[in-house]
Amino acid sequence: MKLTLRVKLLPTPEQASALEATLRACNEAANHVSAIAHTTGTKHNRALRAETYTHVKHNWGLGAQAAQHVIKKTCDAYTALTGSLKAGNLGRPGSQRHKAATGKPITFRRHAAQPYDDRMLSWQMEQRTVSIWTTRGRLKKLPFTGDDHRLRLLALHRQGESDLLTQNGQWYLLATIDVPEAPQNPDPHGFIGVDLGIANIATTSTGHRHSGRKLNRTRENDRNLRTRLQKKGTRSAKRRAKRHAGKEARRTRDINHKISKHIVAEAQRTGHGIALEDLGGIRERARLKKPQRVTINSWAFGQLADFIAYKARRAGVPVVHVNPAYTSQECSHCHHIDKRNRPRQAVFTCRSCGFVEHADLNASHVIGRRGWTTWVRGAESQVPALTVVV
Repeated sequence: MKLTLRVKLLPTPEQASALEATLRACNEAANHVSAIAHTTGTKHNRALRAETYTHVKHNWGLGAQAAQHVIKKTCDAYTALTGSLKAGNLGRPGSQRHKAATGKPITFRRHAAQPYDDRMLSWQMEQRTVSIWTTRGRLKKLPFTGDDHRLRLLALHRQGESDLLTQNGQWYLLATIDVPEAPQNPDPHGFIGVDLGIANIATTSTGHRHSGRKLNRTRENDRNLRTRLQKKGTRSAKRRAKRHAGKEARRTRDINHKISKHIVAEAQRTGHGIALEDLGGIRERARLKKPQRVTINSWAFGQLADFIAYKARRAGVPVVHVNPAYTSQECSHCHHIDKRNRPRQAVFTCRSCGFVEHADLNASHVIGRRGWTTWVRGAESQVPALTVVV
C-alpha cells in the first residue's frame, strides 16, 4: 500500500534561498513548456521533450534530470486535465468552465512542488540529512526531522520520487513509501457501521459518538474570523487569514486521524469489518438548509473516510462502502422507511414499530447491516491505491 510521508527540512537561510530559487526556476520553465504544449498541441512526454529539452535546460540553468522532470510534470498536468474533461468535472463543452480550462495554457504557481528522483536527491537516514540538487549547486547535509515511527517507515519502505515544496515559509519533502498490508480478515464477525454527520462527526454502531459540538463552535468562530479578515482586505489581514487557514487544516487532519485510529482499532480488536457510506457526489445529492450546507461542506469527511480506509488496510480490517440513501430514515429494527421517522435532528422514532433511538446511532446500525449484506453478496469494497499524506 502506497502512502506519502511529509518530512520537514531544516535549511539555513542561505539554503532556503537556494531551494526557493530552484522552485522558481523549475516552475517558470514548466510554464514555458506548458505554453508550447498548448500552442502546438504536443502534450506527450517524448515529443514535448524533443521540442523543449535543450531550451529549458540552458535558459533556466537546470540539470538534465530536472529539465526532464519539468517536462514530465507539464505532461502529467495536461493528462490530468484531459481526464477531468472526459469525466465532466469541468462542465460540458462550450460552457464557461470548460472554455476557461481549455482556452489557455496550464500555469504553475511560483512555489508549486517539484519532483526529485534518486539522482537529484539522496537520503542519509542515520544522520537525518539529505543531499539535494539546486540551481545553485548541490546542498549537502541538509537536516530533516519527523516522527521516529514515520522515519523508520521511510528508511524501510521508501520508493520512487519525492516532491519538494514549501508552505508558509516551511520546507518539506513528500516521500512515497510502499508498506506491506496485513492479511485481510476473511471472516469478520459483522460490520461496524459509521455514520458521518454534523452534530456528531462520526457515530459507530457500537455506541461510540465522536461529538462535534465543541468543534462546531470552533469552526463557526473560524468562519467568522475568516469573513472579517476577507472584508478587511489589507495585506496584514491576508497574511493572518493564510496562517489561520493552515491552522484549521492541521486541526482537521489531527481530529480525523484520531477518529479513524479509534474506529479501526475497535474493529481490529473485535474482529469486525467497517461499513462506510459512499460519499461520492454527496454535495450534489444533499438537500440541506444554507447554514447546514456551510457546516457540512467545511468538514473533510472525504479525508476521514480515506484515513479509515488506509488504516484498515494496514490492519487487515475489511472495509465496504454502502448506498447512503435513506440511512437516516430507515428503522434499524423493522426497516420501515419514512421521513417522519426523524421528528428532530437527534431523535429517531419509527412510525411503524415504535422503536426509539438516537438518530445517528440508528443510522449507524442501518449502515452496518448494509455493510454485512454487501459483504455476503461478495461485493466487498476494493479500496484503491491511496496517496494519503500522513
